[in-house]
Amino acid sequence: MNPVVEVVRPSGILDGTKAGQFRQEISNLVESNVDIVLIDFQDVTFMDSSGLGALVLALKTVRAAGGKLFVCSVNEQIKMLFELTSMDRVFEIFPTREDFDNTVIAKS
Repeated sequence: MNPVVEVVRPSGILDGTKAGQFRQEISNLVESNVDIVLIDFQDVTFMDSSGLGALVLALKTVRAAGGKLFVCSVNEQIKMLFELTSMDRVFEIFPTREDFDNTVIAKS
């Protein structure tokens, strides 16, 4: 049985003003019984601590429902934020969407 995979593609600045909307989107996916959530940061130009908090909450929400959450395509600013907060050890981060597909989807 193939897992249900959904991709979330936030864009622009992921901060306090967008964090609520982002959390709601994740909650909706979890309620629809998704197995794997990929957060694709391709179009995100900047993320602050509020955005990071929303991402951590998303991870907890997905895991609590028995799913998995992955991240891909982070820019240098987000990568630095992850490293400074040690979140790069918490999240499984792929350089590109293609890397995610080849690693996670190919194994399912």
